[in-house]
Parts: sequence; C-alpha cells; structure tokens
Amino acid sequence: MLYLLLMVAAAVALIALFIRIIRLPLKLIVKVLLHAAAGFVALFVLNFLGSWVGIYIEMNWINSLITGLLGVPGVLLLLLIKYVL
Repeated sequence: MLYLLLMVAAAVALIALFIRIIRLPLKLIVKVLLHAAAGFVALFVLNFLGSWVGIYIEMNWINSLITGLLGVPGVLLLLLIKYVL
C-alpha cells in the first residue's frame, strides 16, 4: 500500500514539474497564435470593407506570412507599403 502511495506521489510530482516546464512556452505560443489570428481577421475585414472604396491587400503567401508573424501591425505595414511607397 505504501509503495502505491509513493508511486502516485511521484507521478503527481512529475506531472506538476512537466506542467511548470511547458507553461511558459505554451503562453508564448498562445500569444503568437492570438496575434496571428487578429491579423488575419483584420486582413479579412479590410479586404471585405475596403473593396467598396478600392482598398485591398492581395492574399498571397508573402502577405499571409507578414500578417501571421506581425498581426495587425503587419496589416498596417502592408497598407503602408502598397499605398504610400
């Protein structure tokens, strides 16, 4: 019985240690994914609403990569590059 309790305690300690180790990278991954999703939503809304006034950004792999990495500031950067430069 004591052996079983020690095994359960060791398993709980290992699980707690594992969760503590992966928690920080997991937070970073979730943050990056949220920023990327916000960027893609902003790009979609810009293309949907901007089509009425002639403002749009083409959907290609370079623009998707910039939007995915930078999020909403990436969409603003693409607008700046297309319409100002």
